Amino acid sequence: MKKLFRNRTALAAVSIVLALVICFAVAPAVNAANSRQTDVVRVVQPISKGAKITKSMVQATKEGGYNLPSNTLKSADQAIGKYALADLQPGDNILSTKVNSKSPYGGLSTLDGTEQAVSVTIKSFASGLSGKLQPGDIISFYVADYGDMKATLAPPELQYVQVITTTNNKGVDRSDTNQTGKNASNSDDMPSTITVLATQAQAVKLVDYEKNGTLHAALAYRGTETNAAKFINAEKEYLDSQMAKSSQSQSNNSVESGGTNSGK
Repeated sequence: MKKLFRNRTALAAVSIVLALVICFAVAPAVNAANSRQTDVVRVVQPISKGAKITKSMVQATKEGGYNLPSNTLKSADQAIGKYALADLQPGDNILSTKVNSKSPYGGLSTLDGTEQAVSVTIKSFASGLSGKLQPGDIISFYVADYGDMKATLAPPELQYVQVITTTNNKGVDRSDTNQTGKNASNSDDMPSTITVLATQAQAVKLVDYEKNGTLHAALAYRGTETNAAKFINAEKEYLDSQMAKSSQSQSNNSVESGGTNSGK
């Protein structure tokens, strides 16, 4: 009985000590942490996944720092101009994992009528660069077995085009083309199509070459957006020059036709 009483007394003493520690040490520390204000970026308007965040959608405010995720954005400038990777509701704090400088829908969100998105079929493992293409890559298209002559072509109109995404046969875009493990060897996971940004003239060529030949993609550049733009601009200059020559030729033919008719 005395032993039981001593055990209860010891247990009570330990409980009292723990209570005192909580009251005079832990609780004040928690309150102090909670009372410390830190900057956060809060959503004030509904933001849909893929939307570009504008100044009116968010506001910088202060909030108690206790239990706040370390990746909470502290400045509105860190969010404005970026794309939402998930649906965000008013009152949500924006985390760095919820925004990105690139849209989750790739280049499709940048289409403004001057370019089109067009997909071509990857007819063999090799023709799609063995599944290693990534969004933003600059590729060159080559054509094998084209037409009745089964010619091999290197179309200058398709020397530099930008990849938007690659997609498997289930319609799922591959966000990581360098996967390892069992999924990497799964044929269902390998890309079946390549979607690229193209002008109308390039799209016409791609449709023709896919129907009447076999397209092969070759990686021309992978790196910064600034350098990638140099390749795209070089291709644009070529296409513009070809269009100018075509217009001049049509103009000359029109003049010659008019002169012939006048002579008659």
